[in-house]
Amino acid sequence: MTEEVFVSPRKKGKIAVLISGRGSNYMAIHDAILAGKINAEIALVFSNKEDAPGLKIAQERNLETLFLDPKAYSSREEHEAEIIKEIRNRDVDLVCLAGYMRILSPSFCDEFKNCLMNIHPALLPSFPGLHVQKKAIDWGVKYSGATVHFVTADVDMGPIVIQAVVPILQDDTEDTLSERILKEEHKIYPEAVRLFFEGKLEVRGRRVYINR
Repeated sequence: MTEEVFVSPRKKGKIAVLISGRGSNYMAIHDAILAGKINAEIALVFSNKEDAPGLKIAQERNLETLFLDPKAYSSREEHEAEIIKEIRNRDVDLVCLAGYMRILSPSFCDEFKNCLMNIHPALLPSFPGLHVQKKAIDWGVKYSGATVHFVTADVDMGPIVIQAVVPILQDDTEDTLSERILKEEHKIYPEAVRLFFEGKLEVRGRRVYINR
């Protein structure tokens, strides 16, 4: 059986961002675009929460925004179908999750297979899920960090693109560790997006190869 291989496109692309809060990671991506480091544009900032601070920030940055209330739909699948339609209508090449606090269905993940990225504040596959900085401290691990990965139906288990390592200090709290990890997130997420649109990411099974 031939192994399925995906190679990211080398082109000026379009990005859709999904947020539930402030979405500081999408701002880092947008800043990199404005600085000419990423050959792309943000075509849509979407939120499942009307009062998400990131929507107002996006509007201040002259980015198109959209809110669709999940409660207005009869099912998660119906809500996601509308999101997919809005994304497809904008010819989006890459969907970036930036603090989107809803678990995506397998069909949504399949719709954007290898074109759906997320960033997680831990060194996956260790500590998936929520409150991972506290878990890392409670377990006494010496290093944590951040992981950019492609999204699959298995939460926080998709192919890993880039990771950054952050040492855990003996007096760290959940807040202090989170703050240091976030600084690294703002570096590696734009880098992963840059590599995607430079055609340098190759996905083979669980592994992502970076073609320099």
